[in-house]
Formats: sequence, C-alpha cells, structure tokens
Amino acid sequence: MNWLSRTRREPGWLAVSLSQTAIGYAHARRTGEGAWCVSLCGSRAVGPQGLEQVGRALNFGRFQCTTMLDPGEYQMLLVEAPNVPLTELKAAVRWKVKDMIDFHLDDATIDVLDIPEDPSGANRAHSIYAIAVKNEVVQACIKRFEDAHLPLAVIDIVETAQRNLGSLYETEERGVAMLYFAEEYGLLTITRGGELYLSRRLEIGARQILGADGEQRDDLFNRIVLELQRTLDHFDRQFRYVSIAKLMLGPERAESGIEAFLRSNLDLPVEVVRLPEVLRFEAGTELDREGEWRMFHLLGATLRTESKVA
Repeated sequence: MNWLSRTRREPGWLAVSLSQTAIGYAHARRTGEGAWCVSLCGSRAVGPQGLEQVGRALNFGRFQCTTMLDPGEYQMLLVEAPNVPLTELKAAVRWKVKDMIDFHLDDATIDVLDIPEDPSGANRAHSIYAIAVKNEVVQACIKRFEDAHLPLAVIDIVETAQRNLGSLYETEERGVAMLYFAEEYGLLTITRGGELYLSRRLEIGARQILGADGEQRDDLFNRIVLELQRTLDHFDRQFRYVSIAKLMLGPERAESGIEAFLRSNLDLPVEVVRLPEVLRFEAGTELDREGEWRMFHLLGATLRTESKVA
C-alpha cells in the first residue's frame, strides 16, 4: 500500500521494522536471472535515539524503504467489490466498510487488495480485501521514520509479505497455501499467480505451541487442523477454479512437532519452507533457524513487485 511515495533509489526494497528497543532490516533485489538475492539481513538492539545512527551506519539512505504495520494496527475486511470505475473504487469501498470498522470513517485510511475473478467468466460475486487503519497510526509510523531520517516509501502489511513468499513456491499455475506462526498468532494465506486469494489469522501462535506439551499440545494441534480443514473446504467451494498444490509450513522458532502432525492429518501435501532454497543469501546474511522465523515477514516485504497503487 503506497501511503507514502518518494523518489526511487537503488533497485529492490529495504524492509525495516522499528520497535522501542530494536531495528530489523532486510534488502533483496532481483538478479539478471530473475532470482531474488538478499544483500542485507539482520537486526540491532537500539534505544529510541539510536535509529538514526543505525541508518547512517548501514547507509539506509541509498534505498527505498518499506515497513509493515503490526497486525493489531489494522483491519483486513473481505467485501464485495463495488461496481464502479477503478478511479472511484477506494471512495466506494470507504462507504462499504464504514459500519465494519471500530473507529470513525473520517479517521480512517483505506486501501484495497483485489482478489482475481474466475477466468472462465462464471457469474459469481467479485470480492476484494479492504484494509482499514487509523490515520493516526499511519502518521505515527511515518513520523518515526522521519525522525530517524530513514527514507520510507511504502507501508505494508504481513499478509502481502506472506503472499510474496508463497508465490515463490507456486508451480504449474496451481495455488499454494502457506501457514506461519508468529509469536502471538498464526497466519494462513493462499496464493496463485502471485495474487492473494485468501488470508486468515489463527488465534494460536508460537508462544502457545512451544509452551504446551502432552495433551495440551495435541489439543492445540487438533484445533489448528480443524481450522485449516474448515478454511480449505470453504475456499474450495468459493474458488473452484483454484487448485491448491500443497501447504507450506513457515519456519519455526524451535521444533514443535506440528509438521509431522499436519502431514498425518491433512490430505494436502505438507512441505517446510527453507528460505535458502528460494532466496539467494549473500555472504554475511545467512540465517539460523530462529533467524528465519524472526525475519520471515520482513524478508517477504522485500519481495515487493508493485510499483504503484492498484
């Protein structure tokens, strides 16, 4: 979502995450062969006044930067696409979501994410995702980067970052489901042709999974499988023209047993995401298991291909 656009800099995107105590960063660009090459990847502990110094030390000013909102900072709503010209789409969507968001429409920034229609032309409703966020959240994000003198160009969301990674595993024009467990939530996405068809958050995260054992862990795993089966069945009814080839399980912070459980309880083939198989990491940017888990969405944000608002 290009809520803030500035002059284009070096090829590729530098994805940056800022917290009160740390900065995470990753940069990737396409090579001449079309592969993605990661040239920067890491994190540093900093105080509130240390962001600018890190940016200068790593020469962030030469890049165009993107960052992601925290999932709790926005709402992602599935709505029927208004039958209006493209130039009027966002305005029309604003009125569609005004009773669906938990803050006043005048205080909202709205963007849209299209879901491709059935190529056969079947007569079914055309849906889109509307992303709603408070203006003050967007403004605060922009200010943090401005205060650190970091050249922010785009504010994104984790769903599209995961879409970007999911698209790396697509084969033979079939869809790919991807499941990732962040600390406090799970995220399931389904992509095909580089487009996001479905996104669903699960109220189970890595902290719960790794903190459980025995019957408690089995109960969590059964809940996850049930949610996946219900979602996949619903998706099959809604998008019969999209065949899902496999479920990709994102990196885990530590071994939990979820991979084996999913393999045993889902009809869909289950594979594990191994980032070095789809991304070329330059010397000094390699990640261990926990690093891949922590940097997962940040790396996905670097794989951005959109150059303008849809």
